[in-house]
Amino acid sequence: MMVKISDLTRFLEELAPLNLQESYDNSGLLTGNPDWSVRSVLCSLDCTEEVIKEASDLGCNVVICHHPVIFRGVKSLALDNYVNRTLIAAIKADIAIYAIHTNLDNVLGPGVNGRIAQKIGLSGQRVLAPRMAGLQDQGAGVIGELIRPLPLTEFLEHLKLQFGCRGIRHTLDSGKVIRTVAACGGSGSFLTREAILQGADALVTADFKYHDFFDAEGRIVLIDIGHYESEQFTIELLYELISGKFPNFATHCTKIVTNPIQYF
Repeated sequence: MMVKISDLTRFLEELAPLNLQESYDNSGLLTGNPDWSVRSVLCSLDCTEEVIKEASDLGCNVVICHHPVIFRGVKSLALDNYVNRTLIAAIKADIAIYAIHTNLDNVLGPGVNGRIAQKIGLSGQRVLAPRMAGLQDQGAGVIGELIRPLPLTEFLEHLKLQFGCRGIRHTLDSGKVIRTVAACGGSGSFLTREAILQGADALVTADFKYHDFFDAEGRIVLIDIGHYESEQFTIELLYELISGKFPNFATHCTKIVTNPIQYF
């Protein structure tokens, strides 16, 4: 049975509706024709020139990525930045790019934060900051309990192992065990206050600025594991969702590590 790109995107939008994306976001079909037949799909966190080449080499005509390659305004298609080069490469190769970003962040069940909670090992998972009262499965972040409370040093070792972190930034160890944990993929410093209100012992996320760490005020441990590290398992999540629904075409996970941050 032939599957069109519109069939694929309709399925993804049933799981993570586009109206759940944040106002600044740009999720959806970025290149390509919804009427094209899907040959095969490549799942990635970011869409770069290298990912487009990988898709082409694999015979994929669809890239499903978490981060939209078109995020700020595109005012020309000169080959002077990676966004334009990626778009032109995709257009030349007839490869569709579909981004599923903050709408996938804002659903717990099949979403980014549910997968992070799974990797941390949290039970009793619930949305940290629901979008609306009564919608407990939609909103920002996740909160839950560790099966076994851990001292901070053991919890940090656990995170390093689970997320492959080269380094973790965090606030002071108060000596209190870590039992209730809040988490958010990507830039989640905006959830510090809510995590404190919900009684979290730690907030695991990324992209804290220097002054953001002061907001802990000894009431919570703020833990920055890195943006890529926090969201890397979105690739396998997308793979599982798509391959489980559409067994009649091949779905692949990118083998390219798109993390632009290196550690010395």
